[in-house]
Amino acid sequence: MLTGNLVRVRISKQRVIPLYIPRDDDGWLDVAEGLLLIFREGEGRTRGEITEEIDALVGEGLASLVHRGMAKVLEDRAEFEVVSEVPPEELRRRVFTAAAEHRQSQRKIGAIRAPFRRDEVLKKVARDLAIEVDLIVAGLFADLKDENRLLTFADLSAQRLLDRYNVALAQAVLLRSVRMTVEVRDEPPARYRQLFRWLKFNRLLWRVEGTMRDGYTLQIDGPLSLFSSTNKYGLQMAMFLPALLHCRNFRLDAELRWGKNRDPRSFHLESAEGLISHHDDQGTYIPPEVAAFAERFRQVAPTWELRAMTDVIELGRDGVWVPDFQIVHAATGTVVYLDILGFWRKSSLERLIDLLTLHGPPRILLALSEKFKVDDEALARLPGPVVKFREIPNASEIAERLEQFLGGFSLS
Repeated sequence: MLTGNLVRVRISKQRVIPLYIPRDDDGWLDVAEGLLLIFREGEGRTRGEITEEIDALVGEGLASLVHRGMAKVLEDRAEFEVVSEVPPEELRRRVFTAAAEHRQSQRKIGAIRAPFRRDEVLKKVARDLAIEVDLIVAGLFADLKDENRLLTFADLSAQRLLDRYNVALAQAVLLRSVRMTVEVRDEPPARYRQLFRWLKFNRLLWRVEGTMRDGYTLQIDGPLSLFSSTNKYGLQMAMFLPALLHCRNFRLDAELRWGKNRDPRSFHLESAEGLISHHDDQGTYIPPEVAAFAERFRQVAPTWELRAMTDVIELGRDGVWVPDFQIVHAATGTVVYLDILGFWRKSSLERLIDLLTLHGPPRILLALSEKFKVDDEALARLPGPVVKFREIPNASEIAERLEQFLGGFSLS
């Protein structure tokens, strides 16, 4: 993710326009190769050494913003670690203690003006720890950021780096958004399903209108619409953009608060601009709590088959539902839809409940976070029970609730 000081845009008629770089430009491809070479050959070097080499290549001034932006993209793909035989804080404690004792011993023998013997202090600590003096020197401040050493680097091609930089630039702009309106058209059901699941699993606050035939319009709250957790939510929203870029026909309009004064601005992005997603076009992210529930449920409820949902359930023209699971009773074929709701705005959740009551399938089971205070009368109208949970839904309790669907319902 690009930091604010690396964002290159121009303002035209209150619109923020990112200054993307051409993905096939030979000059920028050469720059990308030079930066990539630094990281490819940087294994074992300190972050400070790598930064110095980047500085030597890039130079200073406004012209270097793109270079430094690409370097930031590469740094995000690198893993640095603290390399030290002994934890640096322990080394400092021992060295500083030994230094104080050395000075005290000098005073005791009357050598007040005697020079401080740094080498003697380091040798003493080295003997105590049974390691080389050089390792003490190297590890003394190894936990400082610039002293961390490059462990691994996720390599990519020069052109992919330019693509990733352009997407990172758009993501950095969206971090200043209050809300987004996204229109998506002409996609197959699997793509819509993927898109809705990315919204849900990134805990974004959103509403949807439309149909699969006509396309959907999404209203998504931006980070600056919230009173808390702005940075975390902003990163989650930025993660949604690469999923949207897989769509063939989309339009995104965002309301921004720009600059120190948070002046109203706008941002526009559409599929014709040609940004290339860096996410593989496969599957969707599954939150750890959902994966943990699924594993436990399969252990405690062998008579029910837990299937990940692959379809979008339309709730009239006013919305869609993307439940997490379809649960099928092996003996009778009875189908129940399970949705795990852990991060919703109260008003959006109440709207979903109203839509499920009017347009939802006949057998629904909701697992609802305890932090939501929803009207019990509204929950009672649902065609199925609600299970409350704190961190992870209780698989045994859900298995018990499923049993009530086996009586008085027609088979699927």
